[in-house]
Amino acid sequence: MGGPKHSFGFGVVAMVATLIIALFMPAAVHAQTPAPAPAPTSDGSSLDQGIAYVLMLLALVLTYIIHSAEISSSF
Repeated sequence: MGGPKHSFGFGVVAMVATLIIALFMPAAVHAQTPAPAPAPTSDGSSLDQGIAYVLMLLALVLTYIIHSAEISSSF
């Protein structure tokens, strides 16, 4: 029964490789310092787009209500 003994050796190699990667990866991550992010700016277009979406949703809901009232009154 050599199968379990062989898989145990592979597990040890995998654990050692994982340990080595875990020890050296933080050094690689901290080797480069990222540039600071620019300050967020808004020219008001996102606010305008949000208002437009709300108005389109309102128009869709009103259209649905009006058409459902026409359908129910025809019966």
